[in-house]
Amino acid sequence: MVDKYENPSSDEYMEVVMGIIMAGGNVKGLAFTAIQQAKEGDFEAAELSMKEASAALAEAHNVQTDLLMRLAQGEQIGWNLYMVHAQDHLMTAIAFKDMAVETVALQKRVWDLEHR
Repeated sequence: MVDKYENPSSDEYMEVVMGIIMAGGNVKGLAFTAIQQAKEGDFEAAELSMKEASAALAEAHNVQTDLLMRLAQGEQIGWNLYMVHAQDHLMTAIAFKDMAVETVALQKRVWDLEHR
């Protein structure tokens, strides 16, 4: 049986790649939503959006971790530009989510100072 990660042109491989890309997009979208909610003073909604972003990130990160473990164990993993793009998309999403956490915290601080 051929593993889904061996053949970069297989449908299964592309499903994995697209899953990573979609999860990354969801993470960024939810983090951006959280920033907007925080700017409006809705910190409960912002916290919920960030939790959803973390859940989406965990899904994609689990796939990435599986790939890395397989590589470390000497398995052959097929690579193509789509996978490189997916990994780049995921790393950008992680960075954006981290920045959103800080931005939401700053917005809360500003909101509290302005609404004393």
